[in-house]
Amino acid sequence: MIATALDLEIPLVCIDETVGRRVARLAGLEITGSLGMLIKAKKRGFPVVIKQAAQLMHEHGIWLSSGVISAALAAAGEA
Repeated sequence: MIATALDLEIPLVCIDETVGRRVARLAGLEITGSLGMLIKAKKRGFPVVIKQAAQLMHEHGIWLSSGVISAALAAAGEA
């Protein structure tokens, strides 16, 4: 994904994993994660509930720190 973004000159990538985020930053790309994409969707009027989305992610084995979840809730106006 990082190579494709660089080849196509796409400045923003969605990556959740730590190593991938680090490599993307080193390559000069902007980064957002799954919650960041959901926050953007919510701000554009889509019916997204960040707290519910984070819970579903957790139930499917995607670990998010409490700090990341708190920041996402605040950014989405759900805090």
